[in-house]
Amino acid sequence: MNRHSLNGTFVRHAILLAVGLALSIGAYAGERDLAIVEPAAAGMSAEGLGELSAAMQGFVDRGELAGVVTVVARHGKIAHFETYGMQDIASGVPMAKDTIFRIYSMTKPIAGVALMTFYEEGRFELDDPVAKFIPEFADLKVAKAPGPDGQPVVEDANHPMTIRELVSHTAGLTYGFFSRSQVDTLYMQANVLDRNSTLKDMVGKLGGIPLRQQPGSAWHYSVAVDVQGYLVEVLAGKPFDEVLKERIFDPLGMKDTGFWIKPDDEARTATMYQQRRGDELAPNPSREYFTKPAFFSGGGGLVSTAMDYTRFSEMMLNGGELEGVRILKPETVELMHTNQLPDGIDFINPMIGNPGNTFGIDVAIVAEPDGESDHPLAKGEYWWYGAGGTWFGINPVQDLIVVGMIQKFGVPGPKEVRVTSKRLAYEAIIDPG
Repeated sequence: MNRHSLNGTFVRHAILLAVGLALSIGAYAGERDLAIVEPAAAGMSAEGLGELSAAMQGFVDRGELAGVVTVVARHGKIAHFETYGMQDIASGVPMAKDTIFRIYSMTKPIAGVALMTFYEEGRFELDDPVAKFIPEFADLKVAKAPGPDGQPVVEDANHPMTIRELVSHTAGLTYGFFSRSQVDTLYMQANVLDRNSTLKDMVGKLGGIPLRQQPGSAWHYSVAVDVQGYLVEVLAGKPFDEVLKERIFDPLGMKDTGFWIKPDDEARTATMYQQRRGDELAPNPSREYFTKPAFFSGGGGLVSTAMDYTRFSEMMLNGGELEGVRILKPETVELMHTNQLPDGIDFINPMIGNPGNTFGIDVAIVAEPDGESDHPLAKGEYWWYGAGGTWFGINPVQDLIVVGMIQKFGVPGPKEVRVTSKRLAYEAIIDPG
C-alpha cells in the first residue's frame, strides 16, 4: 500500500471515528430534551392542563407548599412543563425547571432497572435464592413471637428468600420505622441504613437479624431495594453508583441525577420544608445530601430533576428505549409492571397507598382504579413516590407520563398534591386509549 493510500485510509478512519464520537456524544450528553409541544399535539386539552397549573399554584398560594414542578408527557411529547412558587422562600429564589430535588423512594424503580439489566444478561432468575449471591442471607431465621430482652423467639424460614420476593417487598424484611416489632427495633439499634457505612456493611447487619415475617407471606415496605443495590454490586463487581451511571444515567442523559448534591449545584437545589398542621412551612436544616455518602441507597438515595426523571419515565414508557439508546427489552419492562404478588397476600402496612393497587418489580400498579385516589383512566398505570413529596406515574394504556416534584415533610401531606395532579392530567386527555 503506498503512502497516498495510507493517508486516505487514515483520513477515512479519522472521519468515521469523528462521526462515531459525535453520535456517541449526542446519545449520551442529554442535551436533547424531549420535544415540548402545544397540548393538542399530544392529545391533551390546553384548558385541562391549565386547571392542573391552577391547582398546583393554589397549593403554593395557600402556604401549603413552597414550590412545585410538574411535567405531563403524552405520545412521546411534553404537553406541560411548569414551575410554581419558590425553590427557597427565604432567599426568594423561584422554582426552576432544572431545580434539583431529593427524590428518596423514587430511587427504587431506577435501582430495579439496573438490576434487571443483569437479568437480561442471564445472570440470575427471579426465583433464585438471594443467598446464592449474598451468602450473609443463608439460613436466616424468622421472628415467631416476642421474646425476652428484646430478642424475638425465632423459627426456620419455610423457604429461602427469593429475588422475586426481594423486588416486590415480600422478602420478610422491614424498614424499622413503618411497623412495630422487636425486629423493627433491632433494625434501628443496628442503624441498618447508616449513611456512613456501605451496602456490604448493611447486609452484614441484616444477616444477624431475623426476618420480620416468613418470606412470601406479606407485603411489607422495607430495605429490600437497598439489598438490591448490593446485589447489583455483587453482579457487577463494582460500586452501585458506578453501575447506575454507566447503565442508566449516562446513556439516558440524566446529567443531574446522582447520590449527592455537588457544591456547584447547591444554588439550584430546592430547600426541604417541614410542616405540622396549622403551622407555617419551616426549612429542614439537614445537610444530608450535600456530601458524598459511603452508602449508595437503592431505596432512597438519589437526587434528580423533573426533566431527568421524565427521560427515565419516557424510556420505560417506550419499552426500554429512548432516542435510540436501549436500556431494557420491552418484555423486561412489561415484566416490571406486571403483578408479582401471590394471591391473597397480607399487607402489613399500607404504603402502596391506594385501594385497587398491586405491586410489580419496584413499582406499584393500578389494577382497579377506585375513582378517588386513582382516576378511572389510570388502570394500568405504574407509579411510586418519594418521602420528600416527589411522584411519577407511567400509563402505557393512555401513553401518558406525569412527574411532580416538591420538597416537604409533614402535614398536610403530599398525597393530595400527587392525586390532584394525576386526576387533572387524566381529565385533560382528549382521546383516551
